[in-house]
Amino acid sequence: MATVSAPALAQAKRLVIKIGSALLVDQSGLRADWLRSLAADVAALRARGTGVVIVSSGSIALGRRVLGLAGGTLPLEQSQAAAAVGQIRLARAYEEVLGPHDVSTAQVLVTLEDTADRRRYLNSRATLETLLSLGVVPIVNENDTVATDEIRFGDNDRLAAQIAVTIGADQLLLLSDVDGLYTANPKTDPSAEHLPVIEHITPEIEAMAGDPVSGLSKGGMKTKLLAAKVAVAGGCAMAIAEGFAEHPVAALEQGGRCSWFLPEGDPQAARKRWIAAMKPRGELFVDEGAANALRSGKSLLPAGITKVVGRFGRGDPVTIAGPDRAVLGKGLVRYTGDEARLIAGHRSGEIEEILGYPGRAALIHRDDMVVG
Repeated sequence: MATVSAPALAQAKRLVIKIGSALLVDQSGLRADWLRSLAADVAALRARGTGVVIVSSGSIALGRRVLGLAGGTLPLEQSQAAAAVGQIRLARAYEEVLGPHDVSTAQVLVTLEDTADRRRYLNSRATLETLLSLGVVPIVNENDTVATDEIRFGDNDRLAAQIAVTIGADQLLLLSDVDGLYTANPKTDPSAEHLPVIEHITPEIEAMAGDPVSGLSKGGMKTKLLAAKVAVAGGCAMAIAEGFAEHPVAALEQGGRCSWFLPEGDPQAARKRWIAAMKPRGELFVDEGAANALRSGKSLLPAGITKVVGRFGRGDPVTIAGPDRAVLGKGLVRYTGDEARLIAGHRSGEIEEILGYPGRAALIHRDDMVVG
């Protein structure tokens, strides 16, 4: 069924790796040797310049063992308690295995609200971007201690896809208890065929998804296909690979079996399409100097603003117009309308004095803008 070649991990500039619970935790507890082998793989990726984010399951599985909570589905309150106990152990485990490789880690806890709300989305993106620029490997997990059912992702497959799109990753690797997508469930159908490359997620492909087969993992193939839809729409290639063996990333690089979902364009182009499709909540008018700067790929600074129109919040889309009132583009603004009016025409160094607190230098960052 493959008509084009699969992507190669060696080509990734930014890679998100999702770790399933069944890989990290077994009936005896944390799989420490396996985790150390993963850390060696991550260190090798970092050494060649690849930015890596890990989205890790396992906090509830670790916490429930400590608390002595029996198997099966836990009530929400017990899940949150187990997550609170497990999160600190999970973060410590990653720190301990990556530290010897001189790789710093950071714990980042998010909820669905953090990616659905544009202001929180921009804050999360800025934090992850800064961590990556400093050479840190963020360890991301859903903040199960505060999230209710209404604001949860519900599985880390989709969370990983959303994180990949948020940071503009070009590849997403789902390490799980299966080695890819089959035409049917290979555990029950011996005639099932493995699909190494999926160019388009068609209804036929969706019909091939099965249910979870692991006692610890919540995400089955259906959730992985949902994750793939998010990832490829954001310009990110996604692979599903079996990760039980040690050095799972290295094994994949050496030809291990997996299923690749091919992206629709590149991450930057997908992000620009997303911004361009938004309905603007306001309008910023800029002088000729700022207009020229925007055309050359620069961010929009407060000094270039001549007029602010509309009521909008941080993270809202706004139209950018030149001195002749012609529309130059659109972007996600980092200040409210009231704040933008106060700092318009001023240098970035004056923002703290005007607003009473330090703000971001750019009113709209070039990565959050589409011009032309």
